[in-house]
Amino acid sequence: MMIMNMDMELMQTYLFKITLTSQWKEVVRTYRLDPRAHTAKITESGDTALHVAVSDGQEEHIEELVKLVSTNELLQVRNERGNTPLHIAASMGNVRMSECIARHHPMLVGALNEENETPLFLAALYGKKSAFLCLHYICSLHDNQQRYKYCRRKDGNTILHCAIARDYFDLAFQIIDLYEDLVFYVNEEGHSPLHLLASKSYAFASGSRLGPWDKIIYNSVYVGKLKREERPDHFNDELTKTLKDGRDPKCPENYQTCITFFRFVWSMVQVLVTNRKDDDQGESRKNSADTENPVVVRPTVALNRRNPGSKGIKRIREKKQKHKWSVQIMNELLKRASLYAYEDNGMNPQTAPSHKNEKYDETRPYEVDHGDEVVTLGVGSNTKQPVVNPPRQDESKAKNDKKKIAEEMREKITLRMGKRETPFLIAARNGVTEMVEKILELFPVAIRDINSERKNVVQVAVESRQLHVYRLLLRKNISMRDNVFSKVDDKGNSVLHLAAMLGDHQPWLNHGPAFQMQWEIKWYQIVKTSMPPHFFVRFNNDNKTPKDIFKETHKGLVKDGREWLTKASESCSVMGALIATVAFATATTVPGGIKEVTGRPTLENLPAFDIFAISSLFALCSSVTSMVIFLSILMSRYQDKDFRKELPSKLLLGLTLLFVSMVSMLISFCAGHFFMLKDKLKHAAFPVYAITCMPLAIFAVGHFPLYFNMILANFKKVPFDSGVTRVAPL
Repeated sequence: MMIMNMDMELMQTYLFKITLTSQWKEVVRTYRLDPRAHTAKITESGDTALHVAVSDGQEEHIEELVKLVSTNELLQVRNERGNTPLHIAASMGNVRMSECIARHHPMLVGALNEENETPLFLAALYGKKSAFLCLHYICSLHDNQQRYKYCRRKDGNTILHCAIARDYFDLAFQIIDLYEDLVFYVNEEGHSPLHLLASKSYAFASGSRLGPWDKIIYNSVYVGKLKREERPDHFNDELTKTLKDGRDPKCPENYQTCITFFRFVWSMVQVLVTNRKDDDQGESRKNSADTENPVVVRPTVALNRRNPGSKGIKRIREKKQKHKWSVQIMNELLKRASLYAYEDNGMNPQTAPSHKNEKYDETRPYEVDHGDEVVTLGVGSNTKQPVVNPPRQDESKAKNDKKKIAEEMREKITLRMGKRETPFLIAARNGVTEMVEKILELFPVAIRDINSERKNVVQVAVESRQLHVYRLLLRKNISMRDNVFSKVDDKGNSVLHLAAMLGDHQPWLNHGPAFQMQWEIKWYQIVKTSMPPHFFVRFNNDNKTPKDIFKETHKGLVKDGREWLTKASESCSVMGALIATVAFATATTVPGGIKEVTGRPTLENLPAFDIFAISSLFALCSSVTSMVIFLSILMSRYQDKDFRKELPSKLLLGLTLLFVSMVSMLISFCAGHFFMLKDKLKHAAFPVYAITCMPLAIFAVGHFPLYFNMILANFKKVPFDSGVTRVAPL
């Protein structure tokens, strides 16, 4: 009775106090006694006690609270962002709470917040696959015809856009299977899901780099293909069997044996080098996370969660998983999208048909609300004309208003389309060779795609310095090959002009501008020699040749390279002079003295003396030679052509000789010093000298990758940017 006598303000204060202190039984009791508590907002952000309970994960009490609240009340109790309790449960990925709320109040699945996001949309936005599938099945049972309306928000992005943009490829696969038409949808920028995938070069094997050891692990780990998830009722039996057997039925027969052996070896390593207690705590957290989402769990993932593994191996496995699944998503998108539905002449794309039974060009028409009328526009990759649906208004409505609205939307779409590239060109710009090759295989006419600057795929690949895409296009049997490679853009630039330009995109970032300049020259040469002489247009619209453009755009890089080489040569010359001075003094000092009768060294027959003599000679000669090489670099003219071979080779040779002189000097010092300590230290002399030389060894190991990159840059025609292995496409 005391609760019933409270005014609304006092009720809100009381609810806030008991929720803050986690008195959830009292909250349930208050909800049961006073219906006003159902809509009472108790926080500054407009949350009710039910919102707070969902955020706090109070699954048991949520079931009681939901039964007490009606659908209309739940639709009214929104916070400042317009989120219902189901929005919060879905964004958290809590399947039990989402299912509890949605089954009692199915209309909440389609409730929109301020951004026109439904709970189904938020589950996909945050990658909560289990919660998403749970809401989807509930939604399909009650309102299957309207389910596509739940998948889009204000900016036009769909759940498929969000899943691909955030790398939730396993979820994206399920969305494509359940909502096939979303493949054709575009957002406000005119981007389809395929556009987004084409821009994610790191998600494909062609855009990844791995070291030799990482590549061995990469090729050894097993990653299964994405499979369609069954309904939760049918999936529970398979999940139970998997947890019981401890093996993924989709894996090879010997895979479990390998996993068991790996677990045994890894457990032994953990006992020796790690604290087992931390691993147990981490494992318990993983197990608790697994039990939160019991509706849909992939057996392979469950298996891998129980296997702690090495962090490095896990990282590489996740990388391979992303590479394999991205290709699978790409194939699914291309299989469903009639992306290049061209007319018979092969030049002009067809507009999106207005009949439901016909195929769309690239996208599902994009609906824009204008009062009582909905204008539907076909926005395919090259579509110029919008398609207007029959207006949903009285026939007496003036046709002039309809034409005016259509013209305004046509201008907006045309302006937007002029700035957009097709997925084929985006993939070429980002070096996604898998997508470029697949699109050419399915839609050969895509080779004629051009962007707003009238650049085709060859020009885009060359401008972006995508060597592997360019080589792929050279290998492909392309119709009208000469015409494609000899095209010019709207400024009259040929492929060779674009290769000569120094752009912002530089995928081969090396140490120092001198080696960057070497890369630019080699890239220009490989494009120039890929075609017969006089194949490319000589002058552009500004009457400039490719050589003119190269000199003009690379002036700053040549200047930076000259300054960098000058500083490096001066520093190394000083170091070489110091080593030469010490080496000369060492070479003229004979350990043990000279015999007065013969004038020969007293210790000449000892091995240590021979080592001393040879190493001191090497130190002196190599240091003096390196000084001469660095002086020749300082006296160079620093012309463009000098950066291709001459200057980088001199720098590499000078650094090599300088390092040899340093090592030789240390060896001669240790050999000469050995005669003084051999009787005292005896066998301990060698470990002492090894420890003394340890700083130099650490320095050498730390800078070996840089030195290896310099070698690659000098001796390979067009080596990779980081000096490590490029992953072959799966």
